[in-house]
Amino acid sequence: MTLIINRILHASTKRKLENAVLFSILIFIYKIFFPATDNLFVLLLGEIFILITLYLWAVYVVEFIRNKTSAILSVIVTSGIFTAIVIFIVKTAYMLFSYPYSFTTKVESNFFESLFNAFLMLVLIVAIAYIFQTIKTLFFLRQKRNPSFYFNLMVLFFIFTALAGSVEYINNDIQFLVDILEGISISLILMNSFRVAWIAFLTKKQKISLLGLSIIMIVLFAVGTSVSFLYNFPLPALTMILRLVMIYGIIYYSVIFFTTLFHIPTAAAIDRKTEELSSFMDLNSLINQVFDINELSDTVTKMTRNVCNCEAAWLATSFNEEDTIQSVNSIGYLQAENITSNLRQKDLLSHDINTFNLKTLSNEEQQGFESVVVAPLKMHGKINGYLFAARENDMFFDDEDKKSISAFADYAALALENAKLIQESIEKERLEKELDVAREIQRKILPKSIPKVNYLDIASLFIPAFEVGGDYYDFFELDNENIGFIIADVSGKSIQAAFIMAEVKGIFKSLSGVTNTPKELFIKANEILKESLDRKSFVTATYGILNIKTGKFSFCRAGHSPIMHYTNNQIIKYIPQGIGLGIEKSDRFASIIKEMEIQLNYNDILILFTDGINESQNKSLEEYGYNRLEKVIKENKEGDMNTLAKKIIESVSLFSKDSSQHDDITLVLFKWKRSEERRVGKECRSRWSPYH
Repeated sequence: MTLIINRILHASTKRKLENAVLFSILIFIYKIFFPATDNLFVLLLGEIFILITLYLWAVYVVEFIRNKTSAILSVIVTSGIFTAIVIFIVKTAYMLFSYPYSFTTKVESNFFESLFNAFLMLVLIVAIAYIFQTIKTLFFLRQKRNPSFYFNLMVLFFIFTALAGSVEYINNDIQFLVDILEGISISLILMNSFRVAWIAFLTKKQKISLLGLSIIMIVLFAVGTSVSFLYNFPLPALTMILRLVMIYGIIYYSVIFFTTLFHIPTAAAIDRKTEELSSFMDLNSLINQVFDINELSDTVTKMTRNVCNCEAAWLATSFNEEDTIQSVNSIGYLQAENITSNLRQKDLLSHDINTFNLKTLSNEEQQGFESVVVAPLKMHGKINGYLFAARENDMFFDDEDKKSISAFADYAALALENAKLIQESIEKERLEKELDVAREIQRKILPKSIPKVNYLDIASLFIPAFEVGGDYYDFFELDNENIGFIIADVSGKSIQAAFIMAEVKGIFKSLSGVTNTPKELFIKANEILKESLDRKSFVTATYGILNIKTGKFSFCRAGHSPIMHYTNNQIIKYIPQGIGLGIEKSDRFASIIKEMEIQLNYNDILILFTDGINESQNKSLEEYGYNRLEKVIKENKEGDMNTLAKKIIESVSLFSKDSSQHDDITLVLFKWKRSEERRVGKECRSRWSPYH
């Protein structure tokens, strides 16, 4: 039996309706063929079918009632409509057939009366099912403990009473048993009618509506109880169930009426606490979901005004004692700014919540308000703003108001701080994407490989920092005898430096083919860059031309790091005069920059680098410097240039291992491998290939 009930309860809505309709059809057919009977077995069979059908319709309609529990008053109204339908059905049957109620009355019905009775009985079953399930839903609503035992016990006695009434219809000797069971059922109704915890969760407006609605329901159920004695269908179980449900309705809605009446005086306070709790929950949700500062501010001021029952609310953010109105509610920005400014000037804004009587101010300073409460927005001991609430009347803010506003201010401070952090995170993510673009530009600008030239060992190495700088180097094929190369560093970081570096690459690439000397190239490059670079941007660079036949090296330096030349077991630093490209806007650049020329000997090494090497720092903020670089060069001068480059980077990395790299590191090395004997009298044949 339990298994069958569980299957019915967990069936789909469509299946529940099909079951209810199927049994309704069976009852309809039964009523046509057996409109009245003296056979106890046939009568009880019909009563059992009636009770099963009533149960199936109750299981079906409960889905509709549960879906409307958020609008509980509308459920009660619908239940009242069904109660009126019951009254109408019973009254109509009485007026048409005029059969006084008596279990002992045995009547013979004609076919028309049987058909009409069957139809009315089915409508009555649906109506009773809905009414009963409405009371049941209210009974279980908002209960902390499960009171199903007492309710099910009451339903069980309803069934016993109904079946006993059916037996009494045949045998009047058990009238006393019917009275006893009916009395027990009513006692259980009384005990179960005090389950009305849901009333406390209604608003004051809803409680007032419920008060009037409960009176109407009491009257309807009272009328329903009286008419249940008018007509015998003549299946007495349904009549008995109808009467018990009507009595249950009278008692339950009477309890609702008095309980609601007692709740009215405290309804306003409960509504306020409920609204506060709801507002705090909404704010807590906004803290995790909404990242727009303006939207958060508007929500805070709106909730403050509603909960504290004030005429206006506004929120101001503060920085260095300068207040900015972030959001207003039911007050103009200018009004809010004037009141805030007056309180600030009078040194009334503090670390604690305060209320102020604006009557002490002039009419112009009051801005139409008589009292105001101010709560600071504190985060980590720092005040980031203030939350204001103002009233136009002389009802000053009490302790409850101040507690609520203070709590809103705390939530607002946290929400605004979270929104600020999120915006900073978004900005950081945007910058990181920008850096990725700059790194990609830088990667594509640098040469993919180094040239291979007879008697010349060349190595280059580039290590980007997290922040993109503007380091750049390149090699140029000038003619069969000369190689040009450049190393440069664009000022600044990020994508701007990367774009300038791309421009610089194009300029040097173009000018290297039309100029004959490094000085001439720098002069022409400066003419171009001084027009395109702003005052904060410039380019330092070293450009040199190496004759691969004679070993003569001519170069110019535009404010760049010195060139190191290892020769005869010593290192010479060349720092010819020159300033960064784009700095000097006049023609003085040509007179400032100087060109030098040196002769390379066998196994001489040229070292070109950017300041990412010599300015690398350790945890003590000590720079790597030139001396350490010179030492590494001397210790590894005999090896190839790739090995020397790795040793230099290894030395720099070990030195600055406890400090992050803040600038790009670029290193270009040349080693002259042609001796004087090989050079004299022999033609130099180079293998120049800028790419492998």
